[in-house]
Amino acid sequence: MKGHCILSHGFESGPDATKVTALAEVAESLGWTHERPDYTGYDAQSEVSALGNVVARREHLRARIAAALPNGPVVLAGSSLGSYISAQESLLAPVAGLFLMAPPIFRELQDASLHLDAAAVPISIVHPWRDELIPVQHVIDWAAPRRARLLLVNDTHRLTDHVQASAQAFGQFLQSLR
Repeated sequence: MKGHCILSHGFESGPDATKVTALAEVAESLGWTHERPDYTGYDAQSEVSALGNVVARREHLRARIAAALPNGPVVLAGSSLGSYISAQESLLAPVAGLFLMAPPIFRELQDASLHLDAAAVPISIVHPWRDELIPVQHVIDWAAPRRARLLLVNDTHRLTDHVQASAQAFGQFLQSLR
C-alpha cells in the first residue's frame, strides 16, 4: 500500500525540523507522497499549555486530512504535540495508521486536561527512556492495550540522538501497512 503521509512537528519546532524532514525522506523513498504542515504561527500566538494552540493545530491538521483522503490512504505522524494532534484526529478521520514520537499521554493545560486517545489503527511509537516531559511508563501503559509497536531509545524528549532510528522505524511501519 502507498498513500499520503502528513508529518506534524512539535511545539516551537517547524516543518523543516530534523525529525519530520527525515520522515519525509523515508516516505518519499518508499513512494509515499507527504506534507509537513506549518504550525509555527499557532505557537507564536500562545504557549504549549494553552488549549487554543492545540485546537488551532487540530483544525489545521483536520483540513489537511480532508484534502488528502480522496487521493488514497493517509498515515499521520508527529513528534510530541504533533503526535498528540495526529492521534486525536485519527478518531475523526479514516486514517491507515499512526506513527508517534514522544507522544504526550496526559497534559495539564491552563484551561483543560488533555488525555491521548487514538483510533484502532496500526500504531508505532518511538519514545525516549530519559524523556524529561513525558514519563516512559505512561507511554508503555498507553501502548500496551493498543498492541502498538514501541521502540524505546536512550535519549531525551527531542530524540536528537535517534533521528535516523526514528526514520528507520517509520520506514518499517509504512512497509508493514497493507
